[in-house]
Amino acid sequence: MLIYGRNPVLEALFSGAVTRVYAAQGIEKAFAQELEAQCSKADVPIEWHPRIELDQAVKTTQHQGVVAELEETTWSELEDCFALAEQRKEELLLVLLDGITDPHNFGAIIRSAEVLGAHGVIVEERRSAPLSPTVVKASAGATAHLPLVQVKNLPRLIDQLKDQNIWVYGAAGEAKTSLNQLDFNRPLALVIGSEGDGLRRLVREKCDELVKIQTRGQVQSLNASVAAAILIHEIVSRRS
Repeated sequence: MLIYGRNPVLEALFSGAVTRVYAAQGIEKAFAQELEAQCSKADVPIEWHPRIELDQAVKTTQHQGVVAELEETTWSELEDCFALAEQRKEELLLVLLDGITDPHNFGAIIRSAEVLGAHGVIVEERRSAPLSPTVVKASAGATAHLPLVQVKNLPRLIDQLKDQNIWVYGAAGEAKTSLNQLDFNRPLALVIGSEGDGLRRLVREKCDELVKIQTRGQVQSLNASVAAAILIHEIVSRRS
């Protein structure tokens, strides 16, 4: 899998997700030196090619002179999320996505979930963006470090989680309950809906609680990935 762009490649190198870097001959000296230093630190080989070869490899000229090859991202099992929480000796925190089909939002949520301390991101097979290079790029390499689980039916999964004494909180702008009214010191699954439609009715009905983020501006809604980051941060901070 290939990603491109200077910041995404450098972030992926830092995260340890890169297996090889391809750079364009003739890029400015300062960036070339920084790239070589980061590749050396990560023990990743770097190859220099004519810029046109990079254009052809990623089918765009907007790669900023650098392309990275990543390990293939594969779906994990739900048990991998439980194992990660147990390994860290932490209360479980899952992030369930209901209809996040934009790959940039999907990748950004994965990035926030990994950085802030969640134990897995779960999507429904037919209502999610695929695990594409765009998702991996937007995640800054976080896809290599966090269990990503795909299920056939999200409402059925929620029932399964509740049977295992995992509480399910859904993010909803019209909810009556605010963040400071909820108990986060318990195994949790946080459900984030699509920006346009929010949570599906059946998913909403299966949540134990619906929670809103208090807003103060004239715009009443947040980008799905921003909302997810705020909620994950609040849960982990309150637990601490």
